[in-house]
Amino acid sequence: MQKNRTPNYNYQNHLSDSQNFLTDRRLIRQIIRLARLAKTDTVLEIGTGKGHLTEALCRESGSVYSVEIDRKLFDYARAKLSHLDNLKLVFGDFLNYPLPQKGGYKVFSNIPFFITSQIVEKLTQTPNPPEDIWIIMEKGAVMRFLGLPRESEKSLLLKTGWDMEILYYFRREDFHPMPHTSPVLVHFSRKEKPDLMRRDFPSYRKFIRYSMKYGIWGRQGLLTKRQAFAALKQAGLPPAHEDGVTLYIQWLCLFRCWRRIHKQ
Repeated sequence: MQKNRTPNYNYQNHLSDSQNFLTDRRLIRQIIRLARLAKTDTVLEIGTGKGHLTEALCRESGSVYSVEIDRKLFDYARAKLSHLDNLKLVFGDFLNYPLPQKGGYKVFSNIPFFITSQIVEKLTQTPNPPEDIWIIMEKGAVMRFLGLPRESEKSLLLKTGWDMEILYYFRREDFHPMPHTSPVLVHFSRKEKPDLMRRDFPSYRKFIRYSMKYGIWGRQGLLTKRQAFAALKQAGLPPAHEDGVTLYIQWLCLFRCWRRIHKQ
């Protein structure tokens, strides 16, 4: 286990100012039940806050590791939750916190919205990712991860290894201070068998970035229009649209076609 770096306090103040707390015990119990946690589960929480969610997680799971960057909140939670023998509180910055290198674990958290992308990237791209992730985040961010209304680089990369769905729609009044946008609880479920081997992921990412910038086919495209249409037709998929509205499964098919041609 690596030694945690002392949090940067300018960053810490930004986190404190952007945190939206969920304290309704009935609502907390309701959303945790959606995760169906078991006493055999190890759960990682990002941001202990005032400990309301932490305490409920400890009741439902076997052990909880909760990381808090704010010293005042950390000290408050440590005193409030001292009776919980299955809780390990960690003072530090989650973005510098070493995730488990082996063994299974799950994540359930109400995260600071302004670092959503960094947190999701860290959790989903680590060599030993969680089995399941439940995160409260802004609805707009979730739409981008889901690829709605159209696929993005983030959504196309995530979907190779994860299924995603919105489990719960909150009211803004459920939080204090009240957020400016509507939060939701989203579930990231790790696929038992990823759509791509780990060794192919860098090439896939390069293919996506290049094709989104220059087009899948055309003068600078990586495929000809004939190659793209033939690959999709052979796979039983609809043709890709000229305006760029292309489904994840079509992107995956076209990448495999390009890789096959490239290797010849």
